[in-house]
Amino acid sequence: MKMHGLGNDFVVIDQRGGGAVVDAALARALGDRHRGVGFDQLAVLGNVGDADIGLTFYNADGSIAGACGNATRCIAQFEMTRLGADALTLKTERGVLSAKQVDPDRVAVNMGQPLLDWQDVPLAREMDTLELPIEGAPAATGMGNPHCTFFVADAEAVDLEARGAEMEHHPLFPERTNVQFAHLVAADHLRMRVWERGVGVTLASGSSSCAVAVAAARKGLTSRKVAIDLDGGRIEIDWREDGVWMTGPTAHVFSGTLTPAFLDAVDDQ
Repeated sequence: MKMHGLGNDFVVIDQRGGGAVVDAALARALGDRHRGVGFDQLAVLGNVGDADIGLTFYNADGSIAGACGNATRCIAQFEMTRLGADALTLKTERGVLSAKQVDPDRVAVNMGQPLLDWQDVPLAREMDTLELPIEGAPAATGMGNPHCTFFVADAEAVDLEARGAEMEHHPLFPERTNVQFAHLVAADHLRMRVWERGVGVTLASGSSSCAVAVAAARKGLTSRKVAIDLDGGRIEIDWREDGVWMTGPTAHVFSGTLTPAFLDAVDDQ
C-alpha cells in the first residue's frame, strides 16, 4: 500500500500472511522514486503477541527508523477500518502504542513519553538536553529516534537542505538525528520544517512534531497542547501524563503488487 500523512509518504507491506523477505536492500529499491515506488519511510506489518499489529520501519536509505508517527497513524486508520474498531494497539521499537479514531478523518496515536536524558536520546556525552552546546542552543529529544530542535525567528528563511544535512551528522548524535526548525506563531501554535535522518527534507514528520512540541513546552514557549503547521499541513500535539498524543489526517493512496521481475532485480544487486 502507498499511504501518506500530511505528505509524509510511506510504502506499507503487510507480512502477517507471509511474503518476500523485507530487508535494507528491498527498502532502498522501493524507496527510489524513479525506479521503485518512492517513500520517506517503509513500514512492515507483522504479527505480535502483545498488540494488534507489530510495526518495523525503514528509512529511504535502508536504515532502521525506530519510530514513524505519521505511518503509525495511517496504519492504525487502515486496520481500524478493516476490523470495524475505533481503537487498537501497535507495537514498535518505542513499545506498545495506543491509537484511537477521533473523527472520520483523523486518528490519534499516543507516541509514549519523551526521552529527555542525554543517554536515552542518545547523545555522545553527558549534557543538558534542553540547550545543547551548538550555535542556536537547540534541544535534544528522544521519541524512539533522536531529534534536534532549533527555535528560530523564521523557519521559512532557514536553508533546510544545508542545515539539515549538516546537523544530521553532528558528532553529538552518534545515531544521527532528525532536525527541526520552528518558530512561535502563538502561545498554542508553532510553524515547523523538518529534515529526517536517512531521508532528507520531508513535508511532515509525526515524531518530529512530538519532539518540537515537547521542546517548546520545556523551554516555556508554549503550553503542552499545540497545533503545528508543517509544509504538508497541520498536526495537533498534546503532551499528557500518559504520553505525547499526536492527532492528524491520514490518506490511503493505492494498493498494489510488486512484480517478480522487480524482486528478482533486487535479489541480483
